[in-house]
Amino acid sequence: MFAANARTISRMEPALRRVVIVDANLSSARLLTDIVKGMGAREVYSEGDEERALELLRDVEPGVIFTERSGDRLNGETLARRIRRSSMSCRMSPIIMVTGEATAAAIKGARDAGIHEFLRKPFTTGDLFKRVENVTLKPRPWIEAVGYVGPDRRRFNSGEYSGARKRRSDGAAGGGPAEIRDQASRILVSAMSQFEQDPSQATRAIRQQAETLNGLAIKTADARLAMAVATLQAYVASGQVTKAGLAQPIGTVVTAARAANEAAPVARAS
Repeated sequence: MFAANARTISRMEPALRRVVIVDANLSSARLLTDIVKGMGAREVYSEGDEERALELLRDVEPGVIFTERSGDRLNGETLARRIRRSSMSCRMSPIIMVTGEATAAAIKGARDAGIHEFLRKPFTTGDLFKRVENVTLKPRPWIEAVGYVGPDRRRFNSGEYSGARKRRSDGAAGGGPAEIRDQASRILVSAMSQFEQDPSQATRAIRQQAETLNGLAIKTADARLAMAVATLQAYVASGQVTKAGLAQPIGTVVTAARAANEAAPVARAS
């Protein structure tokens, strides 16, 4: 029989105050409702239609979202993408896909849509608890780009992995300064190149990366990077943003970030 640690449930409670379940199968939705209430969820709402689910999400502002992969009027991957690219306050809320369609393509599709965790039906209460614990107590770095918006895909369902940690960022929430500068620079360049395809999301991605780099510049006392980022932020705030206009400020930021990485001490293998 599953028995959850009371302290863990208490820590998860804030995120579970409001939960939305998107599943056209009423029996599945009821079962999931009962289980999450047992984990401390106070308000649980359910909907089976994608469009109505989006309206519900705008009104409810849930801390955790569960969705099926498919239904008569539901595409879970599309729903996740629409949430991630929206202006809703819950756009960054954890999304857990609970579905019987557990093919490799389904798992990859969920990951690339911005889903936090994937759980195959039928599942045990312990399986579900593990997923909820992962998304509420083990946050992953957020990626705000143009082609992808959501949690760091490299750590998808990371709670199930028990092998050796090999990435430089393992053991640190968002990686070291060099990795942060490198990733932010790549996203900035990508956002500029794709600006005309999706100006709104490209601008959002640029703002996010500028904020990330500004915080890092302050933390590392990097005046050059801080000034370059400030210029970029001022340009974006002007409201007259164009792809051509982004070239110089983004180029300056990338150059400053690269210089900071080159100046950083090289870690020596022991």
